[in-house]
Amino acid sequence: MNKKKLGYLFAMILLASSILAACGSDDDAGSTDDGNGEGLDTNIVTIATGGASGPYNIIATTLAEKYSSAYGVNSRTQTTGASVENVNLMEQDKVEMAFTMSDVVSQAIAGEVSFEQPAEKLNQIAALYPNYVQIVTTANSGIETFEDLKGKRIAVGDQNSGVEVNARSLLNGHGITYDDIDVDYLGYAEAADGLRAGQLDAAFLTSGLPNASLLELSETLDIRLVTVDPADVEEIAQEESYFVALEIPAGTYGNEEPIPTAAIMNALVVHADMSEDDVYELTKTFFESLDSLVNSHQAAADISLETAQEGLVAPIHPGAERYYNEQ
Repeated sequence: MNKKKLGYLFAMILLASSILAACGSDDDAGSTDDGNGEGLDTNIVTIATGGASGPYNIIATTLAEKYSSAYGVNSRTQTTGASVENVNLMEQDKVEMAFTMSDVVSQAIAGEVSFEQPAEKLNQIAALYPNYVQIVTTANSGIETFEDLKGKRIAVGDQNSGVEVNARSLLNGHGITYDDIDVDYLGYAEAADGLRAGQLDAAFLTSGLPNASLLELSETLDIRLVTVDPADVEEIAQEESYFVALEIPAGTYGNEEPIPTAAIMNALVVHADMSEDDVYELTKTFFESLDSLVNSHQAAADISLETAQEGLVAPIHPGAERYYNEQ
């Protein structure tokens, strides 16, 4: 082979090497996230929520989309019977994050009521927004006060859900047990359907405002929201400290006046075994996505960085704590 052909062959080898290197760089770039985040140690971020129509699931669906986009992970929601089931799923290593009510988290940490032993895998990222106890009945039911619920057929939420836990606590606080009422374990949509069909006298729909099922019901049925006396809430809170007295604002469901009721803060919890770096990133993206979360459901408007550490009921995850310390 003469020198000219040898030089040509050498040049072709260099060109081929450059092309292969460029292809390798493209493959490497494709294996990371879209450039908005640094990537996560985990490949999956499953968020346990509640019923499909509830604020938990609506807000978490938007959050999961943010996580998938930012980090290239498989993030999705899992609809459940809500708080108690969500805690159990985390203890069973089946989910990475969950939306829960603070009363259920408190009971899980203590290993009481619905939990036979203390939860060990539960860390908290943030206190979120208040869940309002919304006790709905029909205008012609004759139910005007909380005490009037005695002897009635009432939906108290899915069995072992956060709704059911706080419904039972409030009933007990008013001297009413499940023996005094006809109990139906129904989620939001099923309870609304039961009221519409005349199969229920009243229902507990505890959630952020507005509850989609209750809002739809108010447009087709003449409803009444049952008040919970603030003095009664304060008395019950001496034993169940997670209860606070708040008002459902006028106009939320066509009501002319604010409706005094009880409320419980929601909690965003995470698996304690997740790495500090991962939870730092998830916490950061959560707060940077608040505008999008509010657009998905207005209950998220009550979430703020300033109040996220107020009323924590589980140990804060080190990753979330690092994020707060930087702010």
